[in-house]
Amino acid sequence: MRIKMKLSSPLRDLLREAGLLLIVILAGTIGYRIIEGWSLVDSLFMTVTTISTVGYSEVHPLSTLGRIFSIFLILGGVGAAFHILTTLVQHIIEGEFGIRIGRQRMEAKIKKLRDHFILCGYGRVGEATASALKQHKAKFVVIEITQENADKSRQAGFLTIQGDATKDETLRTAGIDKARALIAALGDDADNTYTILAAQQLNPTLPMVARANDIDAQTKLRLAGAHHVVAPEIVGGKRMAMLALRPAMIEFVETVLFGRGQELLIEEIEVSEDSPLVGSTIRQIEERFHGVRILALRDKDGVLMPNPNPNSSIEKNSSLAIFGTTDQLQSIEGCCQLRKKRLFRSTKVG
Repeated sequence: MRIKMKLSSPLRDLLREAGLLLIVILAGTIGYRIIEGWSLVDSLFMTVTTISTVGYSEVHPLSTLGRIFSIFLILGGVGAAFHILTTLVQHIIEGEFGIRIGRQRMEAKIKKLRDHFILCGYGRVGEATASALKQHKAKFVVIEITQENADKSRQAGFLTIQGDATKDETLRTAGIDKARALIAALGDDADNTYTILAAQQLNPTLPMVARANDIDAQTKLRLAGAHHVVAPEIVGGKRMAMLALRPAMIEFVETVLFGRGQELLIEEIEVSEDSPLVGSTIRQIEERFHGVRILALRDKDGVLMPNPNPNSSIEKNSSLAIFGTTDQLQSIEGCCQLRKKRLFRSTKVG
């Protein structure tokens, strides 16, 4: 397997100039040895002192031909040395300032974010989460403490902060006061717990999802303030079992949520006191907004009723989990002007 390395332009110029300088030194050494008949060491010493213009006198008296050769050696050698010096300075300046400018641009973009997600951790779980967020065209920023994973996140094109997600300063830099939700996907349960605690203090109303690597950590994370806790191994095991038991059903759900084709959404719409939906039945809403399906009803006391009775009436301060296309859901929002919480999003089914 061949690995191709692409060098930056300043570094490539630096290597080219260094090669040219070595050729000049080699040519000078050989020239003095042939013209003056000096030893290899004397010829090399004379070449280096001539090119560097340090001012040492000749090793041995030069002949007329040797002096003429020295003139051309000075012109070629000093020019090559000057070019390699300027290229080296350019490489250093562009490297340092490039990193600084890139960081400033990233910070400026993060400051402009509103209603975005904060993803803490860019390991295997974090990378998969970032990929899903990107698929749903969600705005998000990644917080990663390690240089390797932070660079990997930047190479993927994600806004990335290299820092400790458990620190208040890092979370403030990520715009936690303006964020839509936080996802703690760090590899250590203690770090996830501290991250949730810090986020809870900075933004008590922020929805938070946490990763739990150990079953015992799930309760602690919820007590710390996480609204949802996900154990990747447990979820993965259940999904494998369901794929074996009901492959068609799982395939349908994944097609709806993560497929390609017509865009579908599942949204939770909160019914305000003055909403026109108050007093309507499930059937009436589905008939009025053709194509939508109400999957669940949460009453004003917070009790969730999946697959509600079509004759159930909608009370004020309740909420509906509605399934439909973007246009269908927008028609409901445009009619009722309700505040909604997006739960899942699937792009392009079919």
